[in-house]
Amino acid sequence: MAKTNPVEFMQQVRNEAAKVTWPTRKETLITTAMVFVMVIIASIFFVVVDQVLRFGVSFILGFGR
Repeated sequence: MAKTNPVEFMQQVRNEAAKVTWPTRKETLITTAMVFVMVIIASIFFVVVDQVLRFGVSFILGFGR
C-alpha cells in the first residue's frame, strides 16, 4: 500500500467529509426523542420482568408466605 503524505491525506479526509449527509436539526430532535421513549419502554419492561421473576423465585423458595 502506497504511503500518502499528510497534506494529501487531509485533502482526502475533507473530500470524504464533504460527501456526508448530515441530519437536520428536526431529524436529530426526533431521533433523540425516539431513543428516550425506547429507553423508558425498555426500563419499564425490565422492571416488570424483574418483579415477576422475584415473585416467582420467592414463591418457589417459600419466602412469599
